[in-house]
Amino acid sequence: MRTPGPPLETDAGSLIAPDNAAQITLTFDDNRLASTLFGQYGQNLALIERRLGVAATSRGNQVTLAGTREAAEQARRVLETLYERLKRGDEVVQGDVDAIIRLAISQGSLFDFDPASARESFEEINLRKRRVRARTPAQDAYIRALKRHALVFSTGPAGTGKTWLAVAHAVQLFERKEVDRIILSRPAVEAGERLGFLPGDMREKVDPYLRPIYDALYDLMDARIVERALQTTEIEIAPLAFMRGRTLSNAAVILDEAQNTTAMQMKMLLTRLGENSRMVVTGDPSQVDLPPGQTSGLAEAVRLLEGIEGIAHVAFTAADVIRHELVARIVEAYDKAAAVKRERS
Repeated sequence: MRTPGPPLETDAGSLIAPDNAAQITLTFDDNRLASTLFGQYGQNLALIERRLGVAATSRGNQVTLAGTREAAEQARRVLETLYERLKRGDEVVQGDVDAIIRLAISQGSLFDFDPASARESFEEINLRKRRVRARTPAQDAYIRALKRHALVFSTGPAGTGKTWLAVAHAVQLFERKEVDRIILSRPAVEAGERLGFLPGDMREKVDPYLRPIYDALYDLMDARIVERALQTTEIEIAPLAFMRGRTLSNAAVILDEAQNTTAMQMKMLLTRLGENSRMVVTGDPSQVDLPPGQTSGLAEAVRLLEGIEGIAHVAFTAADVIRHELVARIVEAYDKAAAVKRERS
């Protein structure tokens, strides 16, 4: 239901002229689902308010949206899409809310939108444990590239889902028996700290460097399956130095933190690719921890292999950060500072 009214004021304090103002009241038929939709203490509505510039007021199973016509329609579409997802039994977390907001912004205002018959256009990765959806257009392009190319480079800032989606894709290939094993690797480079001697066997020594990959595995697979696969080496996690001399056949290979590889290390890994194997190389070019003057193997590989058939490169930006909202702002601030420094030099 849309009703015209007097000039409206959003949470940002800006007035909206009557001819461009809209007020929409939505009523949801399930009070429990409506409560989940609005979020604990209304955090989902608060996110919609901040991102779309509307005012959202909830009471019971109703919510009133006020703002410009386009913003109010986009907010309506976001809420109805999320509600349909809840009715299907899917989980809705704040990241999903942000993803639907991004989709609504990218597609504009759709007045004939039918949430019951519509499906999100972003790509999905279906795993036994959970369903993984792209949350940004760049993630959507990334998943499409993973499905279509044998070698994919993904570059961009932290928090954009580069490693997590790469692991999800590898797990899907493994569960479908399209590959026999998963090989996960990172260069064991200290991020500016001096860690000194690390006790324990080889796995205990390299675990601190590979912890983010373990976290992704346990998030996407049942813990018992992960432990069994690690014991049988169907899932192998190893530092990059251990890849030399091997041929990686029938495997899904992921090289994480690739910005810290040297040019020779990168060439060594890329030439390990064997029959029926897929490889994903991820990294953040702005966080290189190599000694000064040493060229990042990731930057060189992306440049040299551009345009080669069978190889894709997906570049993420601060706009694709899906962690806490502040992370995107932090990344953007550092990028601006780096740009100013380049201009001065």
